[in-house]
Amino acid sequence: MIPERHDDLRQLLRSLAESLDISEAQYEAAVKHYEAVGDWLNEDDSPIVKYEPQIYPQGSFRLGTMIKPVNDADHYDIDLVCELKAIKKENVSQEQLKDMVGDRLKENERYRKMLKEGKRCWTLQYADSARFHMDILPAIPDDDNNAESVILITDRELFHWQHSNPKGYAEWFKKRMKVRFDEQRKLLAESIRADVEVVPEYKVKTPLQRAIQILKRHRDIMFVDDQDDKPISIIITTLAAHAYDNEAYLLEALQNIITKMPGLIERDEQGNALVTNPVNPLENFADKWKEHPQREAKFRQWLQQVRADMDTALRSGDIRSIGESLKRCLGEKVINEALQQFPKTNTGKSAGLVVSGTRLPSRFDVPHRQPLMWPLQRNYLVTVSGRFKYNGQWHSFDSDSRPLLKHCDLLFTAQTNAPPPFNVHWQVVNTGDEAERAGQLRGEVFRSKTAGIGGLKQKEATRYTGMHWIECFIVKNAVCVARSGEFVVNIA
Repeated sequence: MIPERHDDLRQLLRSLAESLDISEAQYEAAVKHYEAVGDWLNEDDSPIVKYEPQIYPQGSFRLGTMIKPVNDADHYDIDLVCELKAIKKENVSQEQLKDMVGDRLKENERYRKMLKEGKRCWTLQYADSARFHMDILPAIPDDDNNAESVILITDRELFHWQHSNPKGYAEWFKKRMKVRFDEQRKLLAESIRADVEVVPEYKVKTPLQRAIQILKRHRDIMFVDDQDDKPISIIITTLAAHAYDNEAYLLEALQNIITKMPGLIERDEQGNALVTNPVNPLENFADKWKEHPQREAKFRQWLQQVRADMDTALRSGDIRSIGESLKRCLGEKVINEALQQFPKTNTGKSAGLVVSGTRLPSRFDVPHRQPLMWPLQRNYLVTVSGRFKYNGQWHSFDSDSRPLLKHCDLLFTAQTNAPPPFNVHWQVVNTGDEAERAGQLRGEVFRSKTAGIGGLKQKEATRYTGMHWIECFIVKNAVCVARSGEFVVNIA
């Protein structure tokens, strides 16, 4: 059997990774914005439209490993490639390529106000409310390379062409977690009774992606005052992906990755550290370690600290103690958000602290849930069934079943043997960070808009990620004579 604290840590880490993730709204906003940039580059009157510009993401945004900044005031960094497909390197210099993209962006009044020039890329700094900026890296195809997705990008001095392959790397990364990725995508598809291809890939998060998110947050906290020697994300991601053995659970994946990562750093003939790009053997992600040897030493020290912090958490007695042990290394705010997913007793203590004979807490014990205002006398029965609408078709689903996608219509139908007349009341309770930020935790008991038998139907929609529920109450003569119990709706 798995020790209870291991199971608690599993749940806490999963909730933590979800708290670190960007929201679906932020993801969709970013995609919308970079697609708009692509449209602008490809308009009929664009000077570079003849070169077939294509804009696409790279890095953590593409891999699904992006995390929130430690400081709420900081912005997300979304890395993009702007590849001019129909131009050859002998027909353009690096400086010309960079200026071609930048000049077109400057022709847009809105982009011109947001645009900043870097050594290799152009940055669009969106409004503070959006909380992200986009780094656009100009590129051209590498016609000398057999791999279709290899590109040429500029170096910082705009002199030497550099090889890159963000699409190829993303495909390699996906293969490293293929077993769990396909499994989770299939489960999500089954939950909405749809083909697997209908489920967007960004909605699937494997233990590998979650483990990398947690490792990156630990790094950000540990190196908050040492930005120069902070381990870079591409090294963490590459070593973690090599180490991952398609573990089904996040805790086991994280433990395995932490253990294996140091041994995956190779050496060349001169003894220099090697973390090779898996899709470009000539590129060493750790090449700067030769010039700055303290970076490798600090990288190894960091991994030792991650392992020590996980061991400390596993030795803690209950979920609150586990959370307290992780606040220092992962951040108080995100740990508190993760702990909110665990039930509490009336004294605020966790389930691990409840003494024998005390009523065990329920996940439905949340402070915003309104208690019944009538005396309860269960003289009759009432049950609730659920249906959701997807792609124009209605489908039945069970309580606490596999997660539904967002933006689905819901219809709940109650059946009761209570004789009329009676009043029907409903209660909808939302949980999770998204609903709380939107001010939509709800929890109030409300009377059905339709009187009598018609009130036995209630329309809702899937809007916020998390576990939510609906309950029906039958009221006669100011007494609740039947209650359905919670019908749980999980939303991915």
